[in-house]
Amino acid sequence: MAIKIEKVTSVKHWNDKVFSFCTTRSFPNKFNNGEFAMIGIQHEGKKILRAYSFASANHEDQLEFISIKIQDGPLTSKLQHIKEGDEILVNSKATGTLVIDYLLPGRNLYLISTGTGLAPFMSIIKDPATYERFDKVILTHTVQYENELVYKDVLENFNEQWNEVTQDKFLYFNTLTQQDWSRKGRITNWIKDQSLFEQTTQQELNIEKDRFMICGSQGLNADLMDHFESLGMEEGNTSTPGQFVVEKAFVQR
Repeated sequence: MAIKIEKVTSVKHWNDKVFSFCTTRSFPNKFNNGEFAMIGIQHEGKKILRAYSFASANHEDQLEFISIKIQDGPLTSKLQHIKEGDEILVNSKATGTLVIDYLLPGRNLYLISTGTGLAPFMSIIKDPATYERFDKVILTHTVQYENELVYKDVLENFNEQWNEVTQDKFLYFNTLTQQDWSRKGRITNWIKDQSLFEQTTQQELNIEKDRFMICGSQGLNADLMDHFESLGMEEGNTSTPGQFVVEKAFVQR
């Protein structure tokens, strides 16, 4: 494991549950957009590392990560107190299944996220190759309350800010589960009753043409895997592309 030391350049606390931070990128680590690496801190002579997706794209000159805050978490109980100039350990080797190469060619790409599962998709939507392969790229983000919609302002204006990359092909769709909202409910329900497709692309789900990437809770992952498989869709992996891929690597932090 090749561990590198990076310096924190900025920290943003979005609410009492989530924060994000950027670090230097002092080494030309090669990763695919959508992948994750082991990162962490040195504490009392020991390295504490957990898997974190890159929220920055592989062509950017900094690294960015999104983290939850767990008060008794082995890592996040300490990581949430980092400040500019602090050191972060980053494994230079990345891996993961949320890579567009692991999907069959298609029409629309749906990026389904809950909570901090948004992170890998923040890198994928900055990748020109994503828009070369798909007609539309739809990012969904589901949380409980509005103040948990991190990067909301960025995503609502993403086509304007990243137009040379997106070519106006990007769509942002959020839902809330615990607060009155124009789009309320679990994203699984929006998918199963076809409402997601009607409101974003005005097209019915076509399992031969539509592709999905999923990053959320274990319950969400399992529910959508069962649903897609019941429709006859196949999961992709590092050796065989499929109609959907799921990231299953994350554990308590």
